[in-house]
Amino acid sequence: MVYKFRIISDEVDDFLREIKIDSEASFHDLHEAILKCCKYKDDQMTSFFICDDDWEKETEITLEDMGSGSSEEDTYVMKDTRLSELLEEEKQKMIYVFDPLAERVFFIELAEIITGKELAHATCSRKEGEAPKQTIDFDEQMNTNAALDLDENFYGDQEFDMEDFDPEGFDMGGGSNSYDEDKY
Repeated sequence: MVYKFRIISDEVDDFLREIKIDSEASFHDLHEAILKCCKYKDDQMTSFFICDDDWEKETEITLEDMGSGSSEEDTYVMKDTRLSELLEEEKQKMIYVFDPLAERVFFIELAEIITGKELAHATCSRKEGEAPKQTIDFDEQMNTNAALDLDENFYGDQEFDMEDFDPEGFDMGGGSNSYDEDKY
C-alpha cells in the first residue's frame, strides 16, 4: 500500500506538502522525506505524535531511543517503527515536531491509502508555498517581542477609582489564619 500524507503549518497559510510513501516504510523514512521537501537540515531532535481527531497527542515516535526506563509504556523509535504499525485508516492525524526547542510543528493527515501499489522511495507529490524557517533565532524573536506596542493600557484600564474597591469583599485579618508562624 501507499500512504499519501497532507502536511500543513499553522505559521504559513499557503504552505502545503503532500508526500507519498510505502506503508511499510519507517517513520524515519517519512521524517527524511519531510526534511528533504522542506529543505531542512537533519540536526534537530524531532518526533512524531499520533493524535486523536482533536489533534490531542497520544503516541510519540522519537528520533532516538530516549530510554524512559518504564517497561509499562510502549516506546517507539522512528527507525524501528513501520508506518503501517501505527497508521491504519484514512484521516488519521499526526503532529511532527520539527523545532522542539520552540515547540513548532506540522499537522499531518493520512489523506489517502492507495492499495495494490508500492513505492521504493518517498516522493513529494505536491508542493505549495514556502516552508517556515526550521528553527527560530531567539535573538530575533526577542527583538520582535520588544517591538510590541505596550502602551499604558496594555494591562487593562488605568482609570482605577478607589471608590470602586469593596473592602468588605476581602478578609482583612478578622478571620482564622491556617498559617501559624510559630510552627515553622
